[in-house]
Amino acid sequence: MFAYLLLLAAVVTRVVPHAGWMNFTAVGGMLLYFGARRSWREMLAPLAVLMATDFCLTVFSYNYPFKWEAYLPTWMWYAAAMVLGRILMSERTTAWRVVAAALLGPTSFFVISNFAVWFTGGMYARSLAGITACYVAAIPFYRNDLASTGIVLGLAIGVPALLRRLNPTTGQAVLAGK
Repeated sequence: MFAYLLLLAAVVTRVVPHAGWMNFTAVGGMLLYFGARRSWREMLAPLAVLMATDFCLTVFSYNYPFKWEAYLPTWMWYAAAMVLGRILMSERTTAWRVVAAALLGPTSFFVISNFAVWFTGGMYARSLAGITACYVAAIPFYRNDLASTGIVLGLAIGVPALLRRLNPTTGQAVLAGK
Protein backbone atom coordinates (compact mmCIF):
# COMPACT_ATOMS: atom_id res chain seq x y z
CA MET A 1 0.00 0.00 0.00
CA PHE A 2 2.77 2.42 0.96
CA ALA A 3 4.46 2.02 -2.44
CA TYR A 4 1.22 3.07 -4.15
CA LEU A 5 0.96 6.13 -1.90
CA LEU A 6 4.45 7.05 -3.08
CA LEU A 7 3.26 6.57 -6.67
CA LEU A 8 0.41 8.99 -5.98
CA ALA A 9 2.89 11.47 -4.46
CA ALA A 10 5.10 11.12 -7.55
CA VAL A 11 2.20 11.97 -9.86
CA VAL A 12 1.02 14.87 -7.70
CA THR A 13 4.52 16.37 -7.51
CA ARG A 14 4.74 16.12 -11.29
CA VAL A 15 1.40 17.75 -12.10
CA VAL A 16 1.15 20.46 -9.44
CA PRO A 17 2.68 23.65 -10.85
CA HIS A 18 6.07 24.10 -9.26
CA ALA A 19 7.95 26.81 -11.09
CA GLY A 20 11.29 27.32 -9.44
CA TRP A 21 11.27 23.77 -8.04
CA MET A 22 12.73 22.35 -11.27
CA ASN A 23 12.46 18.57 -11.01
CA PHE A 24 11.87 18.43 -7.24
CA THR A 25 9.51 15.46 -7.42
CA ALA A 26 8.93 12.14 -5.71
CA VAL A 27 9.48 10.21 -8.95
CA GLY A 28 13.05 8.97 -8.44
CA GLY A 29 12.58 7.97 -4.82
CA MET A 30 9.29 6.26 -5.60
CA LEU A 31 10.78 4.25 -8.48
CA LEU A 32 13.74 3.09 -6.40
CA TYR A 33 11.49 2.18 -3.49
CA PHE A 34 8.98 0.43 -5.75
CA GLY A 35 11.76 -1.65 -7.26
CA ALA A 36 13.09 -2.64 -3.86
CA ARG A 37 9.75 -3.51 -2.28
CA ARG A 38 7.37 -4.77 -4.98
CA SER A 39 7.34 -7.74 -7.36
CA TRP A 40 8.50 -7.54 -10.97
CA ARG A 41 4.89 -7.72 -12.20
CA GLU A 42 3.82 -4.91 -9.88
CA MET A 43 6.42 -2.64 -11.48
CA LEU A 44 4.15 -2.27 -14.51
CA ALA A 45 1.75 -0.02 -12.59
CA PRO A 46 4.18 2.86 -11.99
CA LEU A 47 5.45 2.58 -15.56
CA ALA A 48 1.94 2.89 -16.95
CA VAL A 49 0.95 5.69 -14.57
CA LEU A 50 4.09 7.73 -15.24
CA MET A 51 3.78 7.20 -18.99
CA ALA A 52 0.17 8.44 -18.84
CA THR A 53 1.32 11.40 -16.72
CA ASP A 54 3.98 12.26 -19.32
CA PHE A 55 1.35 12.15 -22.05
CA CYS A 56 -1.14 14.32 -20.14
CA LEU A 57 1.49 16.89 -19.15
CA THR A 58 2.82 17.13 -22.70
CA VAL A 59 -0.55 17.40 -24.44
CA PHE A 60 -2.72 19.23 -21.90
CA SER A 61 -0.33 21.29 -19.76
CA TYR A 62 2.48 22.12 -22.17
CA ASN A 63 0.27 22.04 -25.31
CA TYR A 64 2.87 20.18 -27.37
CA PRO A 65 2.19 17.34 -29.76
CA PHE A 66 3.06 14.04 -28.12
CA LYS A 67 5.94 12.14 -29.73
CA TRP A 68 6.36 8.85 -27.90
CA GLU A 69 9.86 8.28 -29.27
CA ALA A 70 11.04 11.42 -27.46
CA TYR A 71 10.05 9.77 -24.19
CA LEU A 72 11.76 6.41 -24.76
CA PRO A 73 14.92 7.36 -22.81
CA THR A 74 12.79 8.57 -19.90
CA TRP A 75 10.57 5.50 -19.90
CA MET A 76 13.57 3.21 -20.13
CA TRP A 77 15.05 5.05 -17.17
CA TYR A 78 11.83 4.54 -15.18
CA ALA A 79 12.26 0.79 -15.61
CA ALA A 80 16.01 0.96 -14.97
CA ALA A 81 15.49 2.91 -11.74
CA MET A 82 13.20 0.19 -10.43
CA VAL A 83 15.74 -2.46 -11.41
CA LEU A 84 18.42 -0.43 -9.60
CA GLY A 85 16.21 -0.35 -6.49
CA ARG A 86 15.71 -4.11 -6.78
CA ILE A 87 19.45 -4.77 -7.14
CA LEU A 88 20.59 -2.48 -4.35
CA MET A 89 17.84 -2.75 -1.76
CA SER A 90 15.57 -5.78 -2.16
CA GLU A 91 17.67 -8.44 -0.44
CA ARG A 92 19.64 -6.37 2.04
CA THR A 93 18.86 -2.74 2.76
CA THR A 94 21.58 -0.80 4.52
CA ALA A 95 22.19 2.92 4.87
CA TRP A 96 25.03 2.68 2.34
CA ARG A 97 22.82 0.94 -0.20
CA VAL A 98 20.11 3.58 0.22
CA VAL A 99 22.69 6.36 -0.21
CA ALA A 100 24.09 4.59 -3.30
CA ALA A 101 20.60 4.30 -4.80
CA ALA A 102 19.81 7.94 -3.96
CA LEU A 103 22.98 9.01 -5.80
CA LEU A 104 22.91 6.56 -8.71
CA GLY A 105 19.23 7.07 -9.56
CA PRO A 106 19.31 10.84 -10.21
CA THR A 107 22.83 10.70 -11.66
CA SER A 108 21.84 8.08 -14.22
CA PHE A 109 18.75 10.13 -15.15
CA PHE A 110 20.89 13.27 -15.49
CA VAL A 111 23.37 11.53 -17.78
CA ILE A 112 20.80 9.67 -19.91
CA SER A 113 18.16 12.37 -20.28
CA ASN A 114 20.57 15.17 -21.06
CA PHE A 115 22.47 13.09 -23.55
CA ALA A 116 19.13 12.35 -25.26
CA VAL A 117 18.23 16.06 -25.29
CA TRP A 118 21.60 16.94 -26.79
CA PHE A 119 21.62 14.07 -29.30
CA THR A 120 18.04 14.23 -30.58
CA GLY A 121 17.02 17.83 -30.03
CA GLY A 122 17.94 20.97 -31.83
CA MET A 123 18.59 23.07 -28.74
CA TYR A 124 22.34 22.45 -28.57
CA ALA A 125 25.06 22.21 -31.20
CA ARG A 126 26.35 18.73 -31.93
CA SER A 127 29.76 19.51 -30.52
CA LEU A 128 31.69 19.30 -27.28
CA ALA A 129 30.58 22.86 -26.50
CA GLY A 130 26.96 21.89 -27.18
CA ILE A 131 26.93 18.85 -24.93
CA THR A 132 28.73 20.79 -22.23
CA ALA A 133 26.14 23.57 -22.43
CA CYS A 134 23.35 20.98 -22.25
CA TYR A 135 24.70 19.40 -19.07
CA VAL A 136 25.52 22.74 -17.45
CA ALA A 137 21.99 24.02 -18.12
CA ALA A 138 20.59 20.91 -16.41
CA ILE A 139 22.56 21.25 -13.15
CA PRO A 140 19.69 22.96 -11.24
CA PHE A 141 17.37 20.11 -12.25
CA TYR A 142 19.98 17.54 -11.20
CA ARG A 143 20.52 19.23 -7.84
CA ASN A 144 16.79 19.20 -7.10
CA ASP A 145 16.42 15.62 -8.31
CA LEU A 146 19.24 14.53 -5.99
CA ALA A 147 17.63 16.33 -3.05
CA SER A 148 14.10 15.07 -3.69
CA THR A 149 15.21 11.49 -4.32
CA GLY A 150 17.31 11.50 -1.17
CA ILE A 151 14.45 12.89 0.91
CA VAL A 152 11.75 10.58 -0.48
CA LEU A 153 13.88 7.44 -0.43
CA GLY A 154 15.34 8.30 2.97
CA LEU A 155 11.88 8.72 4.47
CA ALA A 156 10.40 5.71 2.66
CA ILE A 157 13.18 3.39 3.85
CA GLY A 158 14.16 5.17 7.06
CA VAL A 159 10.77 5.64 8.75
CA PRO A 160 9.79 1.95 8.55
CA ALA A 161 13.29 0.94 9.72
CA LEU A 162 12.95 3.29 12.69
CA LEU A 163 9.49 1.90 13.46
CA ARG A 164 10.88 -1.62 13.26
CA ARG A 165 13.57 -0.74 15.78
CA LEU A 166 11.05 0.86 18.12
CA ASN A 167 8.49 -1.94 17.81
CA PRO A 168 9.65 -5.03 15.89
CA THR A 169 6.11 -6.38 15.38
CA THR A 170 4.53 -3.20 13.97
CA GLY A 171 7.61 -2.10 12.04
CA GLN A 172 7.84 -5.37 10.13
CA ALA A 173 4.36 -4.88 8.61
CA VAL A 174 5.16 -1.28 7.66
CA LEU A 175 8.53 -2.24 6.17
CA ALA A 176 6.90 -4.86 3.97
CA GLY A 177 4.81 -2.07 2.41
CA LYS A 178 1.53 -3.81 3.15
